[in-house]
Amino acid sequence: MSGGGLLVAGTTSDAGKSVLTAGICRWLRRRGVKVAPFKAQNMSNNSVVVVGADRRGGEIGRAQAMQAAACGVAPDIRFNPVLLKPGSDYSSQVVLLGEAVDTVTAGNYRVLRPRLAEVAFATLAELRSEYDAVICEGAGSPAEINLRDGDFVNMGLARQAGMPAIVVGDIDRGGVFAALFGTVALLSAEDQALVSGFVINKFRGDLGLLRPGLDMIAGATGRPVYGVLPFNTDVWVDGEDSLAYGTTLGRPGAPRGTEWLRVAVIRLPRISNATDAEALASEPGVHVRLTVEPAEVADADLVVIPGSKATVSDLAWLRERGLADAVQAHAAAGKPVVGICGGFQMLGRTINDEVESRRGTVPGLGLLPVDVTFGARKTLARSQGTAWGQVPVSGYEIHHGYVSSAAPESLLHYADGTPEGAVQGTVSGTHWHGAFESDEFRRRFLAEAARQAGRTGFVVAPDTRFSAVRERSLDTLGDLVEEHLDTEALWRLIESGPSGGPFIAPGAPGAYVR
Repeated sequence: MSGGGLLVAGTTSDAGKSVLTAGICRWLRRRGVKVAPFKAQNMSNNSVVVVGADRRGGEIGRAQAMQAAACGVAPDIRFNPVLLKPGSDYSSQVVLLGEAVDTVTAGNYRVLRPRLAEVAFATLAELRSEYDAVICEGAGSPAEINLRDGDFVNMGLARQAGMPAIVVGDIDRGGVFAALFGTVALLSAEDQALVSGFVINKFRGDLGLLRPGLDMIAGATGRPVYGVLPFNTDVWVDGEDSLAYGTTLGRPGAPRGTEWLRVAVIRLPRISNATDAEALASEPGVHVRLTVEPAEVADADLVVIPGSKATVSDLAWLRERGLADAVQAHAAAGKPVVGICGGFQMLGRTINDEVESRRGTVPGLGLLPVDVTFGARKTLARSQGTAWGQVPVSGYEIHHGYVSSAAPESLLHYADGTPEGAVQGTVSGTHWHGAFESDEFRRRFLAEAARQAGRTGFVVAPDTRFSAVRERSLDTLGDLVEEHLDTEALWRLIESGPSGGPFIAPGAPGAYVR
């Protein structure tokens, strides 16, 4: 077999497309299929640096890196050829095959879109020639009729590739049958012919009560429901964006000692790589909470300021919300604060930004003795080094800002001994994303944070391996697919192409039929 494929579309954003794609990928890998993930265009500030054969770094969405792990293959910039990174409500940075090439608004995006589509289509064709199957994740909903013209990530992609599509709906939101029916009914006849069935996600309760509805939606659309996935709280790593998380991150295990360590991660408006906190949340006794409330910052033991795609704007937001004062008071009380990438930059004395915000020099929070200057060239790198002299650390860097004045004490060192990040008292920061995924570094950092916060009863677990946590989550997804979906029917679909179904009126409004 070569070149089989499937598009996983959704009734809404966050319907479960990313996790279902990963689950199908893991199931196929277990079956011995050489499989790859693909998302033609992703809009997310959660990205990861992938290093290609030419040793150059490039960005893709973290969800596609997670799906690559489900496939058992190294992440590849081709798995997410177009990445849009929102910097405001009106503009996004365009990353094409790993490299930032432009900044677009809703207006000029239409001009660039044909070029992006051409690259996406060619990249998918290339992957299909190399892999037995490519499982594609859609974006948002294919029934966003105002966006159908020129679409190359949902039905536009499926149409161009002759690929079958399934539609996943989140029953936890309510109205799932109307959403499934309406999604198909708003597509053109040509697009409808590619939609071969449905999956219902996040079901709780007695499946027997749902079964009549499954039969009814199949009868009303002429398309089967391939299965119903139960609600499962063990699936939470590598969310597409911070909205994929609840207030509490993950399922914190019971503490090994007598006390919990409470971590407050500030949910910035343009938060970038919120996934950095997932490794902290994997530790027993560590309760990680995403928050926008100063009171929760004041109540925390450790405060994390994560990355941002709009550092200067998000720093102003911190001040407007009273969060800046809360962070400064937390540090003044001798409790630990850590900033990652944009959060690190906010903790410094000044930020000189003529690149992203173009606001010139603005004052930082003044908690670290560094000054940051934004350069036109973005740093994209996989990084390795040490902390505290001998503890190994690895991560990746995605930033325009660089430290333009040296800090007296660094948090990390590159492998060649070059200092990185800064420490002053209980406040620290680094440009490295993913550093907390290094197990020994994370344990040492948390033990020190607990000491600084006065949590003498907190004990760091000596045996948590974040890579194993992620693998267990991917295995859980594969198990869910195998146990709850009609996998033989899915395999026939992937191997043989669209099974389609009858036309459902009214179809797409005429102005959008292309």
